[in-house]
Amino acid sequence: MIPGEFTYHRPTTVTQAVAILAEHGDEARPLSGGHSLIPMMKLRMAAPEHLIDLAGVESLKGISEDSGTIVIGAMTTQHEMIHSELLAEKIPIIRETSLLIADPQIRYLGTLGGNVANGDPGNDMPALMQCLNASYVLTGPDGDREVPAREFYEAAYFTALAPEEILTAVRIPAPLAGHGYAYEKLKRKVGDYATAAAAVVLTMNGGTVASCSIALTNVADTPLFAAEASEILTGSALDPETVKRSIAAAEAITEPASDGRGPAQYRTKMAGVMLERAVARAVERATS
Repeated sequence: MIPGEFTYHRPTTVTQAVAILAEHGDEARPLSGGHSLIPMMKLRMAAPEHLIDLAGVESLKGISEDSGTIVIGAMTTQHEMIHSELLAEKIPIIRETSLLIADPQIRYLGTLGGNVANGDPGNDMPALMQCLNASYVLTGPDGDREVPAREFYEAAYFTALAPEEILTAVRIPAPLAGHGYAYEKLKRKVGDYATAAAAVVLTMNGGTVASCSIALTNVADTPLFAAEASEILTGSALDPETVKRSIAAAEAITEPASDGRGPAQYRTKMAGVMLERAVARAVERATS
């Protein structure tokens, strides 16, 4: 199908983009990579009268470090994150996850901001950002505010982003050196959303888990930070019974829909399987 008519804007600064968004309100939508918004426009599920293309805003691109925090501009592409030496050194799970998103053609244009901002429960980066305890910089007419990724998602396609705001950057506390990590994703074919996926970041102290963070993708209306499952593993020696309890706690918070990827019960169990694999791989990668 063909999208409805709209006025195209291409600002060169965040201030210009926010001003256009504030002027037109609900009739305007920002455009980043376009892989979520454009298909919705073609299906007439979204019909903005004003499209604000952020590709010309150079300040929204790039990856840097600020006093132990990694800052990624919203218009930074998956391809750029895959090839970032800074991310490879500090937060390698981002590269691992980016490589599982769609296909190379989409990763050349798909952005981090677009992946996390629109509240699509099937996107991979939102759960990863929750696992990493990231925060989102939201810029509006009154300036910037930061919202933790764990508090940003309210329902499918509903977030804490106000109508006149743009997500401009993602700030991630760099995990400790020697941390273990894994993102395990089950999908039907290359390019598909996850049937279920799990992100794990942990640190070890000898044979004991010193810290652990777990999040799940596409098994509810929002990404899921599995707080109880994380707490169960923290302080443990990862004995089979404790791992089993953690998996059960993670499965208990899922509410997947039955769809072409499988019935709800199957998808819940696959979330548990992905978590078990992610924990095992994260431990293998961790150094005490």
